[in-house]
Amino acid sequence: MDAPPDRSTIWAYEDGAPGEFYYARHAHPTGAEAERRLGELDGGTAVLFASGTAASTAIVLGLLEPGAVVALADGAYYGTGLLFTELERWGLRHVLFDQTGPPPAQADLVWVEAPSNPLLTMPDLDAAAAHAAPVVCDSTAATPIQLRPLEQGCDLVLHSATKYLAGHHDALLGAVVCRRGQDAERLREFRTRTGSIASPDAAWLLLRGLKTLAIRVERQSATAQELASRLVAHPRVSTVRYPGFGGMLSFDVADGATARAVETSTRLIVNATSLGGVDSTIETRHRWEPDRVPEGLLRLSVGLEPIELLWEDIASALP
Repeated sequence: MDAPPDRSTIWAYEDGAPGEFYYARHAHPTGAEAERRLGELDGGTAVLFASGTAASTAIVLGLLEPGAVVALADGAYYGTGLLFTELERWGLRHVLFDQTGPPPAQADLVWVEAPSNPLLTMPDLDAAAAHAAPVVCDSTAATPIQLRPLEQGCDLVLHSATKYLAGHHDALLGAVVCRRGQDAERLREFRTRTGSIASPDAAWLLLRGLKTLAIRVERQSATAQELASRLVAHPRVSTVRYPGFGGMLSFDVADGATARAVETSTRLIVNATSLGGVDSTIETRHRWEPDRVPEGLLRLSVGLEPIELLWEDIASALP
């Protein structure tokens, strides 16, 4: 059983010198243990941050120079593009590309997402790895259970650990898993200087989540695959997107008004944002990203509820 979270902010020096832990903004025991276990799962060196967005910020500000160009997968999590736009004032540039093909030649960093959220395309990891620039794979929705991007040529793996890794809608944190030790050291240095470290409590909840990650993801994947199959056959559903694994899918109904009616009619499935928890959630994504998703698109994150109860809830909500 894991030790309780160590909430100390300071630790005594050892013979007059800082030891492994001395001030919590730099590192703390609970976070270090969570990083060790996540690193083992992903096959690299993990660095925890206060959120997935904090982890993304650390990658581009900590590892790139002003004027660098990021090739960002078109259709990737909308918050990533918003972040990069915000950082344009610091000289960061980004261009969108179709991640099912090769990245543009001029990129200094390639950023893919497996699968993309909520359009659920999968990147061509071989084409990305063949590029001269380092490759970041946002593997939030895949998790290390379904995909280990470092084994397929990527240099950095990003997780919004708030989602599947922690898994219970009660912990906000992010992680970067690095192929190279020097990247991990630089990210830790950046984390200390910016104060973006994950809290001990969040790290402890991640440790809890990792214990059941495999069984949760396997159950969620099996349920999502069956629901996707049933939605394909439903007369009120025009499009179903599912990459063949994982607990997230999206589907389109006639229009925005219909989508709104569906998301507010479910009773078991919670009408809320985010994904990856043990409780299923559904929402129309057009409210957040109207320029790139259909008005009738609904994103469904499948939890651990019995499949027949979930299907009954969805079917009764469809007009």
